[in-house]
Amino acid sequence: MMADETINVPAVAMNVIINAGDGRACIDKAMDALAEFDFDAADAHLAEADAKILEAHKAQTEMIQRQAGGEEVEYSLLFVHAQDTLMTISAELHMAKKMMPVVRALTAR
Repeated sequence: MMADETINVPAVAMNVIINAGDGRACIDKAMDALAEFDFDAADAHLAEADAKILEAHKAQTEMIQRQAGGEEVEYSLLFVHAQDTLMTISAELHMAKKMMPVVRALTAR
């Protein structure tokens, strides 16, 4: 989005929600692969989840930075929901990444 464009808050919110949701789907696939001890697939799915979460975070950050820079941004319950969704799924990704070495260590015994 260009700095001189008006922010389409619902579109940004949906971008965040969709990318975060896609990230969650990747995390689910990673956890399924981890349950089968398929570490390569789990790693690949987590990398894909990382990319999706990064895209969602970029959209959120641009909007926040523009508002912090003085641009008028309308309040949106949908954007609040998007931020909550992103935060929740980011936490899920963090925990999934923490589980990987634990399962690897347990299977190495």
